[in-house]
Amino acid sequence: MVRDIVIYPDKRLKSISEEVEVFDEALHKLLDDMYDTMIAKNGVGLAAIQIGVAQRVLVINLPVEVEEDEFDQPRENTLEMINPVIQTCSGSCENQEGCLSVPGFFESIERYEKVTVAYRDRHGNEQKITDDTFLAIAIQHEMDHLNGRVFVEKLSYTKRKKFEKEWKRRQKEKEA
Repeated sequence: MVRDIVIYPDKRLKSISEEVEVFDEALHKLLDDMYDTMIAKNGVGLAAIQIGVAQRVLVINLPVEVEEDEFDQPRENTLEMINPVIQTCSGSCENQEGCLSVPGFFESIERYEKVTVAYRDRHGNEQKITDDTFLAIAIQHEMDHLNGRVFVEKLSYTKRKKFEKEWKRRQKEKEA
């Protein structure tokens, strides 16, 4: 089921998400709804808080090229992370990021280049992943949501003020 996305500056995006303790059908339904929502909204990642659920759950599905200039995000390629914790991180890189909760805005953000993350899968099994590609960036972006942070908060003071001004203008135009 496709759910509504919580849009910045909704206060729920500031919530620190709670640990998941029960790995049951309700969690599986949440994960399935998150995938459906992410795909319907043309995203590559989604944290549960972005659909109003304050649990430490995220999904990521990076597009794969199936034909020249044609991409797909098959369900079986979805990385589901419950209660993720960064164990190690190193390096630094900048990447252009966007967010389903801040639609239409993209900016270059500095992140760790390489991360190792421990997490649980939908059945509660312990997992670990180490990555130094765009997946590492996506994991950090979604984990920020679990900690009540949105990527625009990582902008410099000047860029943040410019963003806030532009964002308010866009919101007023939508209301008109």
